[in-house]
Amino acid sequence: MWELTALLLLVPSSGQAATLEKPILSLHPPWTTIFKGERVTLRCDGYHPLLLELRPISTLWYLGHLLLPSHKKSIEVQTPGVYRCQTRGAPVSDPIHLSVSNDWLILQVPYAAVFEGEPLVMRCRGWYDKVVYKLHYYHDGQPVRYFHSSANYTVPQARASDSGRYQCSGTMRIPVESAPMFSAKVAVTVQELFQAPVLRVMGRVEARGAALGGVVLRCETLLHPQKRDTPLQFAFYKYSRAVRRFDWGAEYTVPEPEVEELESHWCEAATASRSVRKRSPWLQLPGRGSPLDVASTTVPVPQAAALTPGNKPLSFRKPPLSGSVPSVTSVPNTTSAGLLFPAGGAPTAGPPACSPLTPLEQTTGALKPDVDLLLQEMQLLKGLLSRVVLELKEPQAFPEHRDTLETPASHFAVSQGTPETSAVES
Repeated sequence: MWELTALLLLVPSSGQAATLEKPILSLHPPWTTIFKGERVTLRCDGYHPLLLELRPISTLWYLGHLLLPSHKKSIEVQTPGVYRCQTRGAPVSDPIHLSVSNDWLILQVPYAAVFEGEPLVMRCRGWYDKVVYKLHYYHDGQPVRYFHSSANYTVPQARASDSGRYQCSGTMRIPVESAPMFSAKVAVTVQELFQAPVLRVMGRVEARGAALGGVVLRCETLLHPQKRDTPLQFAFYKYSRAVRRFDWGAEYTVPEPEVEELESHWCEAATASRSVRKRSPWLQLPGRGSPLDVASTTVPVPQAAALTPGNKPLSFRKPPLSGSVPSVTSVPNTTSAGLLFPAGGAPTAGPPACSPLTPLEQTTGALKPDVDLLLQEMQLLKGLLSRVVLELKEPQAFPEHRDTLETPASHFAVSQGTPETSAVES
């Protein structure tokens, strides 16, 4: 009967045992790496119900999957491994990984998770606490701090970029100064305190009396489960101008006159000390047809361009024009040089405007003015050469040009630039 009463008193009322949180496991001193032969203390803090108020319920300790014989709230250990604890009726605690080193130099980092904005402290320790000289700290292989002798390396406000693998190096006098020695690399992770906020549209506020309506925006973020009690403040911006500075409220009402510029708003979440600040992306409006669709712009639809059979836009090449040669108009059955075509072989005026030109037809149409000009110049040159030959044979037939005629080239140079001059018949 006594044992049955004891069991009834063990279970809390209203199912409290089912909602108990896991206990918190702590390490003292707070370093995850120790030298061989040293001892550290583990403490398990959680809900400890009393059995008939006579003795506390036992605490369970685990090393890996092995159940340890101790049932106290704290134990001293020196064996490397993963430790956990559990109180009666509660889940198992988060683990602590203890490392034991036999090196001359070790880098000690905190056992507990380090969150953004919190200080990150590391300790480079020599064997039997000997002083370490010419001390260097490294982050991902790059030196980040130097000390003349033993000192802790502290990052006042840790950031996600401070995560990585750390290492230290230095010398010790054992009994004389040794060569530089390096510790093993230790991984450090800076936990995210809260996620980057997102600005969302909550709904409209109807105008009442003198008060104007508007749209309610909310700056939403999510805290880490271990830091869900951390208070955050929020600020709201329109472009680069703060429309509401940091305050505890996560909502802001955009006045009705500014509703058409909702997409220019963004928000920022921060801790009370501003040690961690994160901004949101620009506000994304809901899709069309929603009640909050404002001033949607209509994108003009480009007109369909005429396409060739190869599904390419039509392109027409403008023939090149010469400054000294006027444009030549083709006459049916004749050319500008006077050459005659047969009656049925007159050049056509080209393909209809509605039909696309083939590449060969485009090339031919572009070269036609050049061919006509070349034929005209060749006809003029033929007439000039015939006149020169005739003057050389019978100089008495041209007494008026006897004094001015020097060379055929001089006459040709003058006539070459005047294509409008008609050819002289020989």
